Amino acid sequence: MGLFNQFKSVIQWENPGQNELFVKFTDRGDEIKNASKLILLPGQGCIFTYEGEIKGVFEEEGIYDINTDNKPFLTTIKKFLALSVESEHVVGIWFYKKGDLLNIRWGTRAPITYVDPIYTFPVELRCFGNFSLTITTPEEFFRNVVAGEELFCVSELQEILISRLVQPLTDYLANAKFSYAEIDSNVNEIALNATEKTADIFIQLGFRLTDYRIEGTSFTDATNAQIAKITTVQADVQAARMAGLDYTQMEQLKAMRDAAKNEGGAAGIGMGLGAGMQARQNMSQGLTQPPVNAEKSAMEKLKELKSLFEMELISEEEYKLKKEKILNQL
Repeated sequence: MGLFNQFKSVIQWENPGQNELFVKFTDRGDEIKNASKLILLPGQGCIFTYEGEIKGVFEEEGIYDINTDNKPFLTTIKKFLALSVESEHVVGIWFYKKGDLLNIRWGTRAPITYVDPIYTFPVELRCFGNFSLTITTPEEFFRNVVAGEELFCVSELQEILISRLVQPLTDYLANAKFSYAEIDSNVNEIALNATEKTADIFIQLGFRLTDYRIEGTSFTDATNAQIAKITTVQADVQAARMAGLDYTQMEQLKAMRDAAKNEGGAAGIGMGLGAGMQARQNMSQGLTQPPVNAEKSAMEKLKELKSLFEMELISEEEYKLKKEKILNQL
């Protein structure tokens, strides 16, 4: 923050920091009285307060002579400084950035929780992105956001924005019925809705979002683990259906395969073999006995048999024997 040192002749905000948004220049009336010029660079504005109240806002860039210029802002300063011999205790000048603030990063501090419409349990979502804004009403922004702080930074504005956006995001996700797999394809719609829902709130605070983006999302590890369990079961059910088995038969075949790979002893292998024999029997019946309504074609049986082999639920030898048996029936 490069502001003016005591009793220099120029009131100016020199070299503002990238993160600085509002900076108090001085609260000493004698410094202002001794200054001869006010300099506003492009993209800067200035607020004058007297006894805690805003008395003037100035945004016209240029160099102004405090003693002779008749700009209303400058005459206001001179008028109030003349009211009290102790004016150094009651006046204040703040500089602020009036241009667009671009590409400010944001991210949810805690996951947003809503009920997934397909999986029907609460999922936890994190979002991150960037936003841009412009100060539309410096007086309201100073009064409602800065609140007299000597230094107000962009990072503090990030916290205000995030705190106001989380609830609209949560409400929208709860009503939009986007499932786990649909979030990323709808981030633009989600961001637009959040912008619309918070526009009036931010206008009252003195600024407007000119751009708001969700660049990425991620579900928590707990949510991902829960979804993975459900997906695995669904995949197994689908595989069983494709192979002409029910889910119980599929699980029996898995038990047989796992037992065969297990080096833990004869008892475990015996149990696996028992399950395997039952599963093979069921599978054999499924392949040789036609359904009540219609007999499966040889092509369908061969496809089912190949699916079992590719899922490593039967050995290569079993696959060849069953395949030969089906072909011999032609």
